[in-house]
Amino acid sequence: MLRISEVKLPLDHPEPALAQAVAARLAVPASHLLSLHVHRRGYDARKRDNIQLVYTVDVQVRDETSVRANCAGDPHVAETPDMQYRFVANAGMASDASRPVVIGMGPCGLFAGLILAQMGFRPIILERGKSVRERTKDTFGLWRKRVLDPESNVQFGEGGAGTFSDGKLYSQIKDPRHLGRKVLEEFVLAGAPDEILYVSKPHIGTFRLVSMVEKMRASIEALGGEVRFQSRVEDLDVDGGRVRGLTLAGGEYLPCTHVVLAVGHSARDTFQMLHDRGVYLEAKPFSIGFRIEHPQSLIDRARFGKHVRHPVLGAADYKLVHHCNNGRSVYSFCMCPGGTVVAATSEPNRVVTNGMSQYSRAERNANAGIVVGITPDDYPGGPLAGIDFQRFWESRAFELGGGGYLAPGQRVEDFLARRPSTTLGAVQPSYTPGVTPTDLSTALPDYAIEAIREALPAFDRKIKGYAMGDAILTGVETRTSSPLRIKRRDDDCQSINTAGLYPAGEGAGYAGGIYSAAIDGIEIAEAVARDIVARHGARAA
Repeated sequence: MLRISEVKLPLDHPEPALAQAVAARLAVPASHLLSLHVHRRGYDARKRDNIQLVYTVDVQVRDETSVRANCAGDPHVAETPDMQYRFVANAGMASDASRPVVIGMGPCGLFAGLILAQMGFRPIILERGKSVRERTKDTFGLWRKRVLDPESNVQFGEGGAGTFSDGKLYSQIKDPRHLGRKVLEEFVLAGAPDEILYVSKPHIGTFRLVSMVEKMRASIEALGGEVRFQSRVEDLDVDGGRVRGLTLAGGEYLPCTHVVLAVGHSARDTFQMLHDRGVYLEAKPFSIGFRIEHPQSLIDRARFGKHVRHPVLGAADYKLVHHCNNGRSVYSFCMCPGGTVVAATSEPNRVVTNGMSQYSRAERNANAGIVVGITPDDYPGGPLAGIDFQRFWESRAFELGGGGYLAPGQRVEDFLARRPSTTLGAVQPSYTPGVTPTDLSTALPDYAIEAIREALPAFDRKIKGYAMGDAILTGVETRTSSPLRIKRRDDDCQSINTAGLYPAGEGAGYAGGIYSAAIDGIEIAEAVARDIVARHGARAA
């Protein structure tokens, strides 16, 4: 088959137009197309009054050899790649002693456990939080009653932080083995809509993710895996530079020689324990900032013009970046069309914000993180210094909000004018428990405040109305990514100084978002499987 990319058609083109355009690209009659499958469909909205759909299609064509020869100089005509996933090993008769342990059941741990189970290795998955439906109740307890459970919240529990997000399933990472296709196919099997297999920016939304995660857990258990909730790992047994076992918070000791560490970016106590046990960690860059909310209708008009709410386009998103005079970069992060700003703290007396959308993206506001890149030079002091930095500003946000997990907020007009907000305007913040109007100038370091003040008018030049006076900034966004990296070897994915420990996903500094974390989980599962095969004599696939 041939893969044809960059096939552009009007937004409301008739159905036969796609086949006709592909045939024209290949310089053959439409009757010579034996089959046509849409691999990807996106849109080009740079000219909002002339929005075009952009297709990548796989086709079977009569006399393919001649067609290939005729299209030899066309970079958008190529052979369709083999995207079928193949397992790298089979557990065979591996003993219980070699059962791998996965710590964490976010996207990375979930897929690491699923792939290991599908290969027959019967993994044990340890999740410090609760099952996804129980943690949803606890999370609503914070949002509605201001009651935080430090072990069951937006950050901790089955499904990980991605459960309470927009459910985006795309990334800019390189994926030469097409592992992302395996991720999407497993999600569809678990109940995601088929469209995620071909739309250019697939998303699922929180409510759908809940049931999908449950189905994937059931698949793992049906294949011999074991999932233990409320099982926080308290200590790591390392002897001679190799993992020998784990101690759980309840005192249970679990012997194991292969541990996937997929704890997410907020497992601060686990990072401290690893540091105490001598596992190599290093500080890494991350970003801090605020959430900003606009009417979704404003973003829709700015991006889509007369095509607002077209059924193919849905709610409009955006991606913005500005390089500031002080050397900082400000960019939009985790943009959630038609969504809400959520309370995402995992520690008492601290305020953290994040964004979330349902599949429908039908809420009245659009929100995004407006964040500033920082480096370890901004928080010197060793691999854990970034955590102390985050905690300081999260505590400051709690103070500015007035307690009770209220978040500090400020109208954009007041923020730019350097005056406190005393009331809110037409844009009502969606954050619960609630927002306290205040002055955000002391909610972040001075360099971050000045950078955001410079960036907002620059963003307004790209999206008219972005710096509208009543747009609301809510603080603070500090958990954009892990503030540290648990470094691993390139060849076998094990910690550079602790054999048998496989740092993985966002918490280890190797992913950002559901999609890339899930792909990393697959790669780590493969690395574990290969090592078990080598050490325990299981059969190679």
